[in-house]
Amino acid sequence: MKGRSLRLCLWEGNEVPKKIDILGVKVDPVTMEEAVAQVETYMDEMCGVLVATANAEMIMRATHDHELMKILNNAALVVPDGAGTVWAAHHLGHEMPERVAGYDLAQELMRRAPEKKRRIFFFGSAPGVAELAKKKAESLYPGIEIVGTRNGFFSEKDEPGIIEEIRKAKPDLLLAALGVPKQEKWLYAHKDELGVPVSIGVGGTLDVMAGDMKRAPRWMQKAKLEWLFRGMLQPKRAGRLMALPKFVLKVHHAKK
Repeated sequence: MKGRSLRLCLWEGNEVPKKIDILGVKVDPVTMEEAVAQVETYMDEMCGVLVATANAEMIMRATHDHELMKILNNAALVVPDGAGTVWAAHHLGHEMPERVAGYDLAQELMRRAPEKKRRIFFFGSAPGVAELAKKKAESLYPGIEIVGTRNGFFSEKDEPGIIEEIRKAKPDLLLAALGVPKQEKWLYAHKDELGVPVSIGVGGTLDVMAGDMKRAPRWMQKAKLEWLFRGMLQPKRAGRLMALPKFVLKVHHAKK
């Protein structure tokens, strides 16, 4: 089962920014504007690539999940999603212009989609969430074309049908909200079959759009406390948030 004809693409900006090594994960030092422009190029050129949004938790997981590490280092673009990632780059002596949050990247790509006539597919989250997120997108971005939705509850036997559904919808952009690292591993494993120009793992983006999950207030985002807000709303994340101090210590030791 093959998707659309895609081609091998490289960074096509005037200069290729050197990726920054943060605990073995190669992160692109890009601004939001640069990231959006590059994703747009990948869609225009039918590249068939994976874009990853690397926060501290994902990077820490990759230090002991070798499959995830390999996937991230083979992704076309790895944006610095999280204040921790930006801090780590600076602490290690590198320039990292700004945080490029996965949620904000997805919104900006959707905002531009109607003018560019992009086709988008929402895949993931609990049953009904993707459909609510679709309605929200259609409200926020008049004229947007969401060509399909599918929840993230499935077994291995369901995968051929899901791949066929996405392939037939022919999206330019696939936003997958399956959680880390499932979304990255699934997208990478099936990218050739899907035939989608750009796929991005977007975590809780669809839940926020659907109203099932709140995003941190703007002041907390600016104060780099969005991680704390998520922990307060989701006590089950407390264990995962322990990755943050471990990340800080590991980066500090890497500097020596």
